[in-house]
Amino acid sequence: MSDYLFMLESHLSSEQSRVVSEVQSAATQAGINVFLTGGALRDMLGRYPIVEIDFTAEGNAVKLARTIEQKVGATVTRVDEARKIARMLFPGGIVATIGMARQEKYPKPGSKPQVQQATIHEDLRGRDFTINAIALSLNPASKGLLLDPNNGVGDLERRELRAVSNYTLYDDPIRLFRLLRFQVRLGFTISERTKMQYDNAREAGLESKIVPQALLEELHHIANEMNMADVVQILGQEKLLPLFSAALVDAGVNTAGLQKLQKIRQMIPSQPGVHLDCFGLFMVVMTEKLSPKDRSALIKDLGMEKEDVDQWQKLEVRAKKLEKELKSARLQKPSHIYHAVSRAEPEELLFLLLKSTERLVQDRIKNYFQKYLLAAQEITDRDVLAAGGQPGTPKWQKLKEELIATRLDSRPKKVVPPPEPEPPPAPAPAFGRRAS
Repeated sequence: MSDYLFMLESHLSSEQSRVVSEVQSAATQAGINVFLTGGALRDMLGRYPIVEIDFTAEGNAVKLARTIEQKVGATVTRVDEARKIARMLFPGGIVATIGMARQEKYPKPGSKPQVQQATIHEDLRGRDFTINAIALSLNPASKGLLLDPNNGVGDLERRELRAVSNYTLYDDPIRLFRLLRFQVRLGFTISERTKMQYDNAREAGLESKIVPQALLEELHHIANEMNMADVVQILGQEKLLPLFSAALVDAGVNTAGLQKLQKIRQMIPSQPGVHLDCFGLFMVVMTEKLSPKDRSALIKDLGMEKEDVDQWQKLEVRAKKLEKELKSARLQKPSHIYHAVSRAEPEELLFLLLKSTERLVQDRIKNYFQKYLLAAQEITDRDVLAAGGQPGTPKWQKLKEELIATRLDSRPKKVVPPPEPEPPPAPAPAFGRRAS
């Protein structure tokens, strides 16, 4: 086993490892070379938690994703037909993307790219920043081989953001946002040449070339940053927020609300089994000071589809329904609370942590994330097997839930401390002497 494969296995959860194995197996059967790339490699090598798993395939990635969807019960949630990228949700809440190795050529800044299939080496040389242009082979003949044509590993060690080429920010100006977002997330410095490229692109007004679809996608990314308030702050300082909405300037930005949301979001660690999409909640808070007219204009200008609008504007109704359920006196045991909360959408839970005035509801949600979820994760597949469960059967999940309930409801035995020894009696005064 290569050092990089060993490092990968030590960073992945059991659910994430299963996803990697399933994608690798499906690609091998289809005769397609597949690589772990992008954010997953950046986070692994930088020793950050791996949240999303990115794969790049030298072939029809969307077809491969559909095959995997049928075999393992995953769901393709979004497809970019132009770039041949499929976003998937696997059992256990694991999010992954499978994209075609490609070259993108831009006739002019901000224009629609001409996309063509490419090799993995050509793909890596055409990416945005060097730390995102690293790949790990998952193919039988070269498994564990690290590909790093732009010295992204060195930039990770130097904690530096460097554009892959002199035209990175010109070709696709949405990368201006991405550069600032990574700077906030990672705390890296921007290389001198990349900073110069950024300044020149801004002086040329290339941010005005960004298409609404790219802005909406970036808004989704910002919403799911752990430090989303800090990202919004730097975008405000750089005068980039009005690209989303002209009303997002000065008093129109709900700075205090975003800071509170960021603090609550950071209470909830990113972990397998918690598929947390904060887009709707982020939009509730960020647009709280905007008028209904401004909110409608933002929806129209960014070309939001009904799914995004509903996630945002119907969140409060869904959360209030959940709040009523979590107040119920029927939730007497930790297992009852765990069961009720685990079925809820995480975004609704965060909404209640942010907005609910019910102390009981707040305490139950906090206990779930800080105690019950961690205790439940102590029940492993090995425990279920030992109890007679068979993987892939209906009894498996039922048995696992029973073991979790037993673990949560069992009270730790009280440890009775041993009695303290009595102090020895004071020595009697010697015969014939007066006690002093």
